[in-house]
Amino acid sequence: MKKVLVVDDDKNVLKVIRMRLESEGFQVVTAPDAEKATAEAMAEPIDLALVDLKLSEKDGIELMEELHHINSELPIIILTAHGTIRSAVEAMTKGAQSYITKPFDYRELLLQINNCLEKRRLSEEVKRLKHLVENHYGFDNIIGKSRNMRNLLAQVAQAAQTDSNVYIEGESGTGKELVAKTLHVASARKDGPLVVINCAAIPESLFESELFGHEKGAFTGANQSKKGLLSQADGGTFFLDEISEMPLSMQAKLLRVLQEREFYPLGGGGIQKVDARFIASSNRNLEEAVKNGEFREDLFYRIHVIVLKIPPLRERKEDILLLTKYFFKENMKKSEKKIKGFSPAALQKMMLHAWPGNVRELENTVEGAVAMTTQDIITEDLILKGRSFENEGLKSFKTAKGDFERLYLVQLMELTQGNISKASELSGKYRSDLYDLLKKYNLDPSHFRKQPVKE
Repeated sequence: MKKVLVVDDDKNVLKVIRMRLESEGFQVVTAPDAEKATAEAMAEPIDLALVDLKLSEKDGIELMEELHHINSELPIIILTAHGTIRSAVEAMTKGAQSYITKPFDYRELLLQINNCLEKRRLSEEVKRLKHLVENHYGFDNIIGKSRNMRNLLAQVAQAAQTDSNVYIEGESGTGKELVAKTLHVASARKDGPLVVINCAAIPESLFESELFGHEKGAFTGANQSKKGLLSQADGGTFFLDEISEMPLSMQAKLLRVLQEREFYPLGGGGIQKVDARFIASSNRNLEEAVKNGEFREDLFYRIHVIVLKIPPLRERKEDILLLTKYFFKENMKKSEKKIKGFSPAALQKMMLHAWPGNVRELENTVEGAVAMTTQDIITEDLILKGRSFENEGLKSFKTAKGDFERLYLVQLMELTQGNISKASELSGKYRSDLYDLLKKYNLDPSHFRKQPVKE
């Protein structure tokens, strides 16, 4: 049962809202003032709060900030009169989920409450999924804090709850295999096997035997029966990496497996059933491959049930510093050097690079810099050494300014850990202007705040 905190200095409003929400199955606690509201929020967990904008003793926005200090993830809906809508909109820029005007339609209020609770549920699922990634793969920053990657993680969380086929699309080095592993670990099949096959690494002559297995004597050199990869994936997940490189002859046979969930090993033997969730990936454009006759159209549609697109690193630049810190920390565990970190010029060079090799290129760059530095600070000359940047072309003034502003904001949020008051003081910008800039670049201050360590 979800618990809702209602804060309003009008006792009649509190009574009516309580009756309406309790009739819908909610547990309701009420507070006539800010002091009682914060006491209730500190006493036990609250799932959502309804806060009147104009309280007698304290502004509703101030109370909202206090409630977020207690629980930064608490969804808050502002209750406001028609004449204070502008203030309600301001409250949303400071963290409110939504607002509703008095006198309000209780069906609309209920709809907004359910929408906010669903967003919170999804956010919690994303956190759970990220925790799984960290525990199982130690790659706690691969997902990143950028909006693009948070959206992707939300999609992964949803896809993990189904058993449908998934296609992962992304450039080389973006982390397609990690996403596939994450899907497996977060799914109902997590206790089953995860079998990974790189379609580009298997010779065409061996493909069928590797996939389906073979009976003794099926071909020259088959001295004993062999269990195929599909059989090994039974009850778990089968991941076909670089599926675009699968020979056309095998594509037809794989299509039958996806349709019938059964196959025959080479050399005879009985039919074998396979119960597996299928995930495929490629760094090529499969639609183009279909047009060129290099990939079967019917197989294309069979694997394109759920499509996850991993953004390239150049489209999530706010993750570069996060990933750099992670790779630096991992390399320092293996190094005997006493290195403090990167110079500002080195970090700027990394932020401005297009990273055609994506996360893998960034990882190799950090490893090389740590290995080659002879100082306690990694300097600019060790970053992307020997690489020419002339081919990247001179950016327009608008693009260059945007890159600088985003980089500055990311560094500002990192330094202040998402504290807007401190950031405003350091940058000399008004809080409202700072919020506008953060919104412009889709940067959420809460994602830069340190999360409490749970025992």
